[in-house]
Amino acid sequence: MTSFILPAVFIIILGYGMLRRIKIFDVFLSGAKQGISSCIGILPALVGLVVAVSMVRASGLLDFLAKILSPILNKFLFPTEVLPLALLKPVSGSGALAMIKNIFEVSGVDSYPGKLASVMLGSSETTFYALAVYYGATKVKDTRYTVFAAVVADIAGIVAAVVLCNIFWA
Repeated sequence: MTSFILPAVFIIILGYGMLRRIKIFDVFLSGAKQGISSCIGILPALVGLVVAVSMVRASGLLDFLAKILSPILNKFLFPTEVLPLALLKPVSGSGALAMIKNIFEVSGVDSYPGKLASVMLGSSETTFYALAVYYGATKVKDTRYTVFAAVVADIAGIVAAVVLCNIFWA
């Protein structure tokens, strides 16, 4: 049944366009042109974000921060191997997936760090990626309180993941 939904929507759109005597192909081409211009508009922000994430990962900064913060994090049952994931997830979803794969290989999927990483990955957003895409596409220059609120939400997701994992698996 679900395999018919997409073709049905396509047929409904075509039928509606024919009834209203809309030049469907011209409208399609206009939308494709707008999509390409949107992609070109957000490309600089995405390239900058990818370069920054690559530089941070290659520099060893995440490992350095994990070593420095490990005494504090261990008091809260926050494994240091999960810290790079917590820092990288708001910036890069693919970088976070690479980090969680590394955590799974080193600690194991069913380990406490593996479970915490899984919950953390599901309870946070790629904040800066989303802001770059959406604000880049709409050409918004003044983000006002968006970045602050999004970072607070990411921190809340990380804290909630740690608290819940401590309750269920520590």
